[in-house]
Amino acid sequence: MSTQPDQTSRFQQKREAILDAASALINQNGVRGMTFVDVADMVNLNTTSVTYYFKRKELLAAAALEHSLSRLEEQVEEAGSEADPRARVAAYLKLHFDMRARIRRREERAVTVLSDMRALEEPLRNELAEKWSAIFRKVRDFFGPAEGDDQKRLNTARANVLIENTFWLPAWLTRYSTADFERVRHRLFEIFDGGIGAKGAPWEPLLLTIGQPGEDPAQEKFLRAAIRLINVRGYRGASVERIASELNVTKGSFYHHLEAKDDLVVQCFRRSYERVSLVQAAADETGGSYWQRLTSAIVTLLHFQFFGDHPLLRTTALQALPGDLRNQVVDRSNRMARRFAGTMIDGITEGSMRAIDPLVASQAIMAMLNAAVDLQKWAHRTEPDRAVADYASTIAYGLFADPPR
Repeated sequence: MSTQPDQTSRFQQKREAILDAASALINQNGVRGMTFVDVADMVNLNTTSVTYYFKRKELLAAAALEHSLSRLEEQVEEAGSEADPRARVAAYLKLHFDMRARIRRREERAVTVLSDMRALEEPLRNELAEKWSAIFRKVRDFFGPAEGDDQKRLNTARANVLIENTFWLPAWLTRYSTADFERVRHRLFEIFDGGIGAKGAPWEPLLLTIGQPGEDPAQEKFLRAAIRLINVRGYRGASVERIASELNVTKGSFYHHLEAKDDLVVQCFRRSYERVSLVQAAADETGGSYWQRLTSAIVTLLHFQFFGDHPLLRTTALQALPGDLRNQVVDRSNRMARRFAGTMIDGITEGSMRAIDPLVASQAIMAMLNAAVDLQKWAHRTEPDRAVADYASTIAYGLFADPPR
């Protein structure tokens, strides 16, 4: 009997080591790219030994994702105990940045990227989705009781933007040392607190019209179908067979236009980013204040996300790409963010925007736009201009301000 505690401790330590290895592999290659062979290699076991702890790969992936959800829930509950919305958001950001610093210093295990939850099969996917929904509701409660449907809708938008911004941090926080994390956190909270627009900045965006990128109509159809399916089902769920079936063509037709599925995802990102660039250029061509140019670009892109039949590709697809391709996509995203930053620098000089950190604000905008596609049903429950204004207000005027009417 005296050896039982030691056996339990050894079992738990080995189980945690397996989860750490699985988490690292999921973050690097996505759920589909995490294998028992690679996990066993990382923890000096054979694959049979790994199956002693987790019978199937999906069970291991679900356990790693569930562990990250539990850590997120702890942060949300701790921040939610603060006295008011501003204090809750500030506490949540601090907890998240502090965790990122500990992970960078290797004082804490990495967080498993949650975007690949949709790659799991049922019932595991549904079980994790239910836990995620409960966490989301707690973040929504940061902003106080929802007195009526309008307030609940607004708080949903606020929670969506706040959470997505913390999930997007790994894509750009690598450019800062941990010594800078506190400053970056304060700059991000300034944007959430007071928005980007100067005091009294009017809400007068223009809905811009752009041409469509691309020259091959057949390939364009594949890309549109792929973007829609990947946004809903994730990389794994959007199989070549499913994409071809939606277009009523053969798999051979798919490979006539695209060499491989990874190539498809890269092309989808490129097409999405081309459209963002076209919108940014169209906004500059309209003239007007830099504030109006920025808000016009944001509003136009949100219309794509909420109401168009061709939204932008969700960045959750990044996890499916090999590292070199993923870096190319992130680099392209960062170039667009810098263009937003340039507009904000001009707006600050002009006086139409607040003196915020434009580099941090540009990433907040990218995260806000990216997450919008998840709220398509939310947006369709009200008039389009109001849905867009409510959602855009989270960054334009801040998480705590009344949206423009």
